[in-house]
Amino acid sequence: MKKRIAILAIAGVSMLATAAFAENPMVGGAAMYPNKDIVDNAVNSKDHTTLVAAVKAAGLVETLKGKGPFTVFAPTNAAFTKLPAGTVDTLLKPENKDKLATILKCHVVSADAMSSAIGKMIKDDKGAHTVKTVGGCMLTAKMNGDKITLTDEKGDVATVTIADVKQSNGVIHVIDTVMLPKA
Repeated sequence: MKKRIAILAIAGVSMLATAAFAENPMVGGAAMYPNKDIVDNAVNSKDHTTLVAAVKAAGLVETLKGKGPFTVFAPTNAAFTKLPAGTVDTLLKPENKDKLATILKCHVVSADAMSSAIGKMIKDDKGAHTVKTVGGCMLTAKMNGDKITLTDEKGDVATVTIADVKQSNGVIHVIDTVMLPKA
């Protein structure tokens, strides 16, 4: 009897753990675990290898492994390929570290903003909510049907393709376009 109770208890804990992780969407073919930080999850996404390489080249790994909270609008590899040919290779060079860091910081907000909160801010602001990033960029959040879009200072528009990927130090929203600073 005790053995059966122990087995049921272990099975129950296992089911709860699986349910907790199941709440997070898969990203780039990988499970995203809410008890891991932004970097530890991102390195497992096959859709974010360029972003991970850029974060490393910009020296932002320790920052994004920090306490947070952070909201990261994470461009996919496909988003980086939309940039003019050679842009990514140029930005990854050591002499462009500061420029790359500025661009990446335009994707980070010092808050834990789930899509429902962003949607409420958009609604409260009559359809467009301005968001200041840690890089000093201003992004304009809007709704396009049931999807959140972000417009950067150059007018480029990114759509959140996967929302609310919980992290131990914030949240990731996957986007389909790289956000760029004005200058």
